[in-house]
Amino acid sequence: MFSTPDEGIFAGRSNDTIELLKAWGGTTVAFAVFQTGAANLASSRFLVNLFIAAVVCGLGFVLHELAHRIVARRFGAQAHFVANVQMLAISIVVAFLPLGLFFAAPGAVWHRGYLTPRQSGLIALAGPATNMALAVIFLIAAPFVFLAGLRDNWIVGLFYTGVALNAWLGLFNMIPAGPFDGAKVLAWSPVVFGVTVGIGILLAFVLPGNLLTIWLFVLRLLGS
Repeated sequence: MFSTPDEGIFAGRSNDTIELLKAWGGTTVAFAVFQTGAANLASSRFLVNLFIAAVVCGLGFVLHELAHRIVARRFGAQAHFVANVQMLAISIVVAFLPLGLFFAAPGAVWHRGYLTPRQSGLIALAGPATNMALAVIFLIAAPFVFLAGLRDNWIVGLFYTGVALNAWLGLFNMIPAGPFDGAKVLAWSPVVFGVTVGIGILLAFVLPGNLLTIWLFVLRLLGS
């Protein structure tokens, strides 16, 4: 399931756009099913969660992988994203089960070419850093959206999920072992690894429990 793909991806026999759309679609469906519950898929709640998942979960995974690809190509490496159809299918099946568990491994960016340890570390860091940046963007943007009068429950849910899920994705990918990005970042720079993990812990474990309080405080400051 995690085997290196055929060399054909470097010979133009793979379309990155199609592969990214597979990953976006698969993770969106899996997260929407997980959020809604298999017993409630016929309800309007599923459509709302599907939209939130497409914006937050699908976007988080796709931009994570695009960041890896952009930085790898910036350093002169050949880089292509390949969706893992088997793992996408498994993530959807797991979402249907009453396990209270969301699992996703939509694919990976494969690259080749001479790279220094620093370049490899920066390529790996690009993905988690993108998720953490997305979490901050959702955090900062929410009060202004609410100030514009858009305060429906599903909008609050979208921004809350945007912060919490992207923070978790960023931190999870910093695990310093196996195929995770954190292993390559740590091998390059323990200092960068430590700072990134610290930011991830703050975003994933401290902010979610205080988000509504923070947003209400900012809205009061803005005079709402």
